[in-house]
Amino acid sequence: MSITLLLKYFPDLTEKQIEQFGKLEDLYHEWNEKINVISRKDMESLYEKHILHSLGIAKVMEFAPGTRVLDIGTGGGFPGIPLAILFPETEFTLIDSIGKKITVVQAVTEGVGLQNVNAIHGRAEKLKAKFHFVVSRAVTQMPEFLKWLKGKFEKEQFNPKHNGVLYLKGGELAEELAGIKCEIFSLKNYFDEEFFDTKKVVYVSKGNFNS
Repeated sequence: MSITLLLKYFPDLTEKQIEQFGKLEDLYHEWNEKINVISRKDMESLYEKHILHSLGIAKVMEFAPGTRVLDIGTGGGFPGIPLAILFPETEFTLIDSIGKKITVVQAVTEGVGLQNVNAIHGRAEKLKAKFHFVVSRAVTQMPEFLKWLKGKFEKEQFNPKHNGVLYLKGGELAEELAGIKCEIFSLKNYFDEEFFDTKKVVYVSKGNFNS
């Protein structure tokens, strides 16, 4: 399961994007041997469980050129790196508090020739820059996550949705999201694979929390 899976859902990829997505497998295999950022079991389904899952955000939101996106707790570069390949005119900042994970992000970014990714070792709360969107993949409970985002958002808006959070989550979310005004998009409506049956993208506009 590889690049053909991505083309099933993103048939308009350019030759350059196909080449970049194709390089991810070897790069992650190589780096995962040195620094374990993806479980050995998941490496076999890298394109489904990590790359396509990351691109679920793109089914909900198509970033306009010039958008600045922050990926908090990026780990080995998800969802930031796949999104950066898909949206080459969008600027992505990938941050993680674990240095060796950022080492992998930097190596993979360089390996596929991405010019729109800035990888930072540090804590998101201490980051001074502002962004149009924040993305992440289940790093913590949503109420806690939203607390980290104070002062992180730009006022200018030029995307289809208001600036805010696009968060990849799985399972039952009713209790966790109680009291949070949000939109929930089920990825099973976009992808056929069983893995996505319980996977969702949660969108919270910055106007719906103390941002």
